[in-house]
Amino acid sequence: MNTTADARTAWDGIYAARPAATDPRPNVRLTETVAELPPGDALELGCGEGGDTLWLARRGWRVTAVDLSAVAVERLNALVRSHGLAGRVTAEQHDLGASFPEAPEDPEGSTGGFDLVTAHYLHTPFDLDRLAVLRRAAHALRPGGRLLVVDHGSTAPWSWNQDPDVRFPSPREVAEGLALDPAGWTVERADAPRRTATGPDGTTAEVTDHVLIVVRRAAGRA
Repeated sequence: MNTTADARTAWDGIYAARPAATDPRPNVRLTETVAELPPGDALELGCGEGGDTLWLARRGWRVTAVDLSAVAVERLNALVRSHGLAGRVTAEQHDLGASFPEAPEDPEGSTGGFDLVTAHYLHTPFDLDRLAVLRRAAHALRPGGRLLVVDHGSTAPWSWNQDPDVRFPSPREVAEGLALDPAGWTVERADAPRRTATGPDGTTAEVTDHVLIVVRRAAGRA
């Protein structure tokens, strides 16, 4: 059985093997979803190189960014300082199967929580109850807040998982697996758009994204 220590060591190795990014790009599904939203409190699950976190912070969001890898978190903290965004970003190391970042209080003193939780490609070969993590993320939203989940819908040439038999659950299947009370949450988007992506070595390929957006309508029940 894979342990958290195994996973942490593996992901530290993956990030340490890459040159540290100086201005990482945000994910296109984030920018197209969030560009017109008013800034608030955001949580990024699996921040990686930090492109999404920096993009959000530059647009006025207060961002809590988490990753299992200490290397990723340390590098993001350095980027945040170098880009003058230290007052807008909190980067934390979390094993999401065991701990979850604390939600901020509403500036107006009402319900605590996040206005946006984003999870891009939160896939891992190690043990993680991903649905439990995403369900907790949905419960961490304020009313009106959005959970944006972007998953792989195809295998890119540079993916760590080249298993030809791998199956990619549809966004609707992921939504059903979350088992959220429809009185409290609603699915705003569930589709599978295609795009041309660029890999770490600069090569390009057409890939499919599975995009799910869930909006919290009310307090909801578990």
